[in-house]
Amino acid sequence: MRESLFVKQNSAKWKSYEQMQSASPDELADRFIDITNDLAYAKTFYPKSRTTAYLNGIASVLHQSIYKNKKADSNLFINFWKTELPSLFYTYRRPLLYAFIFFVISSLIGALSAKYDDSFIRLILGDGYVNMTNENIAKGDPFGVYKQDGEFSMFLKIASNNIYVSLVMFLSGIFLSVGPVFFILKNGIMLGSFEYYFFSKGLGLESVLVIWIHGTLEILAIIIAGGAGLVLGHGLLFPKTFTRFQAFQQSAKDATKIALGILPIIVLAAIFESFVTRHTDMPIWLSVSILAGSLLFMIWYVIIYPRQIVKRTQ
Repeated sequence: MRESLFVKQNSAKWKSYEQMQSASPDELADRFIDITNDLAYAKTFYPKSRTTAYLNGIASVLHQSIYKNKKADSNLFINFWKTELPSLFYTYRRPLLYAFIFFVISSLIGALSAKYDDSFIRLILGDGYVNMTNENIAKGDPFGVYKQDGEFSMFLKIASNNIYVSLVMFLSGIFLSVGPVFFILKNGIMLGSFEYYFFSKGLGLESVLVIWIHGTLEILAIIIAGGAGLVLGHGLLFPKTFTRFQAFQQSAKDATKIALGILPIIVLAAIFESFVTRHTDMPIWLSVSILAGSLLFMIWYVIIYPRQIVKRTQ
């Protein structure tokens, strides 16, 4: 890239960074990483230019600001979920939206396939699960599967499995984002056929009130994990002004933060599934309250709150 074009594309950003000395430490750190990436690029292609010297000056000022404003580890830990993670949700809102759209489409595909092919549900869910659930329905306890194991052992099994699934979806993004799309489609089709199965048995509303007590957090967290996988592959596919390796380093760092940041939500969903969902006879108002509260929290934390943070920093 010609130096004049490189400067033209980034000059506005660099000027804004010169005014960032009073920003939060986390924000300064992000700006410092970004400016050092630009500096590395300039040193590679324009080693003796004024642009390189200018970027080196900005990087030095930001580094000093970070050192002066360094906080205790406990504050950094809190600020990660308070500021940094929501900011990443906003920065990568498009990959997260794409993951959500892919999941909704694949769920509809699963539901329609189950509707028009009687064998599809057994193909996706397995004969063992379908036969067991049919027996539970005949006994008048269609969701008895959630009562088979003890609470704690069930929690360990579910939490470990969901964390594993989420991390696989995230790490598969290294394959040019193809992996997350595959796993999103797979899980969406499974959910669509799963829900259609209960609706076809006349248990649709009851399944929502029971299963989505934990499913709201669990499914949305899995979608975000898929979005993190898309972010991981984003740097390889769209390096922009950076080298492909530099862009991948940044996208990998941000994607890892997103994937690890949602682990508490996955664990909370496992707690709900192990300790709460098994109470299938709970009052409807309580079930709706948990479900609605979970949904509103996710909408606020992933969509509304990140926008508020960005507006405050502009």
